[in-house]
Amino acid sequence: MTTAHNRITKLKAAKIILFAAVVGAFPLLNITKADAAQLGSRSVTLSSSVGDATGVSYTLATSALPTATAVKSVEIKFCTSLTGACVMPAGFSALSSTLDASQPTGLGAASGWTVSAATQGSLRILNAANSTAPSGSVSIRWNGVHNPTASDTTFYGVITTYSDSGWVSPIDAGSVALSTATQIQVALKVDETLTFCTGTSITGQDCSTISGNQVNLGSGSVSATATGTSVIAASTNGNTGYSVSVSGNTLTSGGNTITALQSGGASAKGSKQFGFNLADANTTPAVGSAKSGAGTATAAVNYGINNTFRFKTDEVVASASGPTNGNTFTVGYIANIDGITPVGAYTSSLTYTATSNF
Repeated sequence: MTTAHNRITKLKAAKIILFAAVVGAFPLLNITKADAAQLGSRSVTLSSSVGDATGVSYTLATSALPTATAVKSVEIKFCTSLTGACVMPAGFSALSSTLDASQPTGLGAASGWTVSAATQGSLRILNAANSTAPSGSVSIRWNGVHNPTASDTTFYGVITTYSDSGWVSPIDAGSVALSTATQIQVALKVDETLTFCTGTSITGQDCSTISGNQVNLGSGSVSATATGTSVIAASTNGNTGYSVSVSGNTLTSGGNTITALQSGGASAKGSKQFGFNLADANTTPAVGSAKSGAGTATAAVNYGINNTFRFKTDEVVASASGPTNGNTFTVGYIANIDGITPVGAYTSSLTYTATSNF
């Protein structure tokens, strides 16, 4: 009898020890029913963690439910702690919660789920007609939730599935930790900008790489057109874009000049001529190249026609009608002389000016 009594006593003790271990592993059971099975991998994702935010979406995701009993209702109860009685976080509210347009998945029935928004501290759904066992991972999304008021504060969600539609008979349970956070305000001021540069060489549209200010046309000849190039690059965030104009004088040596093509015209060897264009495919002579860059600027009509050259001071040579990224234009210069053009070193000083309107 003593041996049998001892065995029974030890068996009872083992059961008591096992029960204590189970309770210790599931502190949330102080809040939920003690006979609920533990949910597997689980999370609740907030569309915004800002304290006191409204219209927030809460998405519950879990691995496959551990039991196969048909689920008729689900609840996430929100508490400030997982120990003791559940105290709802100040400011939290599910009273305006709605079920996302996409029905929950993994709970069994693919349709028929509705929200109960009658309990301020809990997100709830139900489907009294569901008789299909859960299968696969679970996803439920509620919209219209009001976050707890305090920022940078941890709160908890106690998740429970039920076999009835009244949140009474628990099946599976689990908890998650969540937190509100202070919203970080990042400010950037964008000032009015106009980036503009001229030279004889540039890499892409990067004005920090611009260099050169001498365009050497070489020696004039009645049988060959002298040519050379420079570059113009510009961009702006101005509402009406920008315009680039040119001012200066024609090629001059003392009192002698090379005639400027003020009305525009083709290059004619054996005639005194000076002009340029921003055209993309000159062939007579072959000088210049197409504009580059992602911007929307264009050459002015008088300076954008292939094989037609012009120079008239204070004229617009390129423009953009609105905010634009950078473009680089190649300016192609031509000079011709006739047989009686006086000897001399002929030079021209040209100033390109960009104007942007904001």
